[in-house]
Amino acid sequence: MITPLRALLLATLILLPIATLAEDTPLPVLVESYAQFIDWRDKLRDDVPDHASVSQRVDALQSFQNRVTAIPLDKLSPGQRADVLAVRAQMDEMDFMLQVSRPWFRDPGWYADRMLRVAFTELPVQGEQQEQLLSRLQQTVSLSRQARTNLSEAAADYADLALHALNHADGVGHGHPRRSKPPAGVIGWYQDLLQRANEQQPELVPAVTAALSAVREFQHWLQQQRPRMTAAAGVGREAFDWYLQQVKMLPYDADDILLMSRRELDRLRAFYTLERHRNRDLPELELATSEAEYVQRIGTLDAQVRAFIESQQLLSVPDYIPEDFMEMGFNAPWIVRPDGPNYWEHIQFRDPSPDHWHAVIPGHRFDSMLRQRLQHPIRKQLYDGVRAEGWAVYLEEMPLQLGFYAQRPRTRELIYNFGLFRAVRSIGDVMLQLNRMSTREVMEYWMQITPGLDANVARVDAEIYLRRPPGYGIGYTIGHLQLQQLLADVRWQQGEQFVLGEFHDRLLQYGWMPLALIRHAMTGEDDEIRVLLPHTPVETLLAD
Repeated sequence: MITPLRALLLATLILLPIATLAEDTPLPVLVESYAQFIDWRDKLRDDVPDHASVSQRVDALQSFQNRVTAIPLDKLSPGQRADVLAVRAQMDEMDFMLQVSRPWFRDPGWYADRMLRVAFTELPVQGEQQEQLLSRLQQTVSLSRQARTNLSEAAADYADLALHALNHADGVGHGHPRRSKPPAGVIGWYQDLLQRANEQQPELVPAVTAALSAVREFQHWLQQQRPRMTAAAGVGREAFDWYLQQVKMLPYDADDILLMSRRELDRLRAFYTLERHRNRDLPELELATSEAEYVQRIGTLDAQVRAFIESQQLLSVPDYIPEDFMEMGFNAPWIVRPDGPNYWEHIQFRDPSPDHWHAVIPGHRFDSMLRQRLQHPIRKQLYDGVRAEGWAVYLEEMPLQLGFYAQRPRTRELIYNFGLFRAVRSIGDVMLQLNRMSTREVMEYWMQITPGLDANVARVDAEIYLRRPPGYGIGYTIGHLQLQQLLADVRWQQGEQFVLGEFHDRLLQYGWMPLALIRHAMTGEDDEIRVLLPHTPVETLLAD
């Protein structure tokens, strides 16, 4: 129960930097165990395991898990308890990947992704960089061979996505270097690298040629084996529910996620409809007509966002945050496509503000810069997609509620459009993991619901959100809802002493910790933490 005295104490503590709070002093045994785990995990990041090495990794991971699960939780402060559960979740995520999702055996795209990144290398390279490139090209040859040995349980949906990615441009250029005519998939990028090697650095040609041949061999093998690749893409209900609680630290199961996401989808469809009606006599927003005009719009917007943050006292902007918006960067570069802008560009080129709040300031880039400056040895290393994406979506609608878009009525429609896509992502993620929908069916559902969503963006989003470990797609909507809950909880605890900017500042000092754990640390409420405290080993999913 939150007494008036405790509410006053919390209101006082929230004014202090996190590092000064005694209850958040990290446990030495946890710090040591987590540091050793991170070092072990990172050394394995680029290795391709076979079945024998997976078993060895499971055994090694068990020693880390035993140390963490042995820490008694009942005597800890809420902040310390949150740290322990967050570390436990990171270890459980690794365990789940090793024993359940197993991308090395189930997902041809896991190999295609790693092959692709090498081909982005800018030439010429010299010295150590040249040695690294030659080593990575040799790794591509090895990846092709290892894929053909390991992919004994490949999912049909993942095989189809990989086959498309091998010889088709993704149509979006997600994280790809700029090209006036994008290369045709992984093979096209290696052909691009080979052409550049011929022109700029001929001594690299044999190694690039060998890597290109290896990618083509992988494609040929995958085409031949595709009829035998019939496994389901999703991990199934029991495994997914385990993952939601033990790894994502969500006090919900799959049915809860679907109910929450569908309710949010209904709200957003209704608000989008009402907004369109409200603005029916206003002209539609016009696309920028040139890169110069687009960049000018971003610069003007950036100044408006920063001024609004300051005038509304939304949060603190540290001195190390760049003042130049070009130094901060932005998500959607200017590009002229033969078939016109894609879904993201149709929004960004009209008004870049939805994604600027989401991805630049005070969204992902700002958020990441703060995280990098954290001194807490646990929280500075945590990563939780629900927290990261939930904060970014919260930043789309929060300024709408505070009046930032009062003079940009048509942009409010874009906010709700973005929200629709986030909500259907959550539903699609769950339906795929429960094996109720295929990747193709999820993409068609997304395009049916989201105004203006094109097939290329839908497919690239399927690559990003449906092939990652389960639950990444749900982070946007569910994280946003959790942040709304946390905002309300803290406001009601503190009453009229609540200050929005102080709430945001304290929230950000927890880094990218799961939001249910942040809520426990910030409020002391234990209704959700009681659901998350019991630990069920992943081996229980393998009993059959």
